[in-house]
Amino acid sequence: MDAHGPLCVGIDPHQQLVESWGLPYTLAGVERFAMTCVEAFGGQVACVKPQSAFFEVFGSRGVALLERVQSGLRQAGTLTILDVKRGDIGSTMTAYAEAFLGKDRSDAVDAITVSPYLGYGSLRPALDLAAATGRGVFVLALTSNPEGASVQHARGAGGRSVAGEVVAGAAADNAAARESGRLGSVGLVVGATVGTAVRDLGLDLTSMGGPLLAPGVGAQGGTAESLRQVFGEALPQVLASSSREVLSAGPDVPVLREAARRTGRQMRALVALSG
Repeated sequence: MDAHGPLCVGIDPHQQLVESWGLPYTLAGVERFAMTCVEAFGGQVACVKPQSAFFEVFGSRGVALLERVQSGLRQAGTLTILDVKRGDIGSTMTAYAEAFLGKDRSDAVDAITVSPYLGYGSLRPALDLAAATGRGVFVLALTSNPEGASVQHARGAGGRSVAGEVVAGAAADNAAARESGRLGSVGLVVGATVGTAVRDLGLDLTSMGGPLLAPGVGAQGGTAESLRQVFGEALPQVLASSSREVLSAGPDVPVLREAARRTGRQMRALVALSG
């Protein structure tokens, strides 16, 4: 983040984007799209976030391509967050954790996204394995989709919102790291366009002690102003995520790379102003 700015660029090869590059929506077209992104972004941005579903739709060959993407980014020295949003209980959650974060996985990513809606505690296998292996998890907390508020803003018997329970859980898991002056291994996903929800729900993101992944910057409506409104004093912890805005600059590698660099510079300037 210090070198490239607090930007995470998505690799989202959905049909509309792939075809907008003049490519066929086939495995070969998605391969060309994804590997062009690896060439453009590797070593040029702080982090890249492939969306697993857009590879999984092509079956085992799509998963093999996703592994190539991860390998290429790792060779370029670029951190990878795999957007999988897994969430389950017991042995099944343990299996998901081992699949993506296991210490013996040669293709393990640096972090994954997870869903807490079977209870924050159900994520324990992934939380513990990430901490043990020096990796991370980003837990969904406040998402920008219209349906999310009906769950995330709901309050339990004690008056705390579901999002508040997630923030409290992350804060507890990050406590030791926070006391030593570091960000913890548990981050949160908070949409760049959730408006005043953080304030309305009384969430303390600064004291949570972990990174904040903010999807939705650019084409989905997230702006510098909306990031300031959403995160306030927690802005230095934010890793802004942009997919469509940057990807729309393709398929030319130099143009795509410059779009990512430009957005990274803008995010760095925004955080500098907040300080």
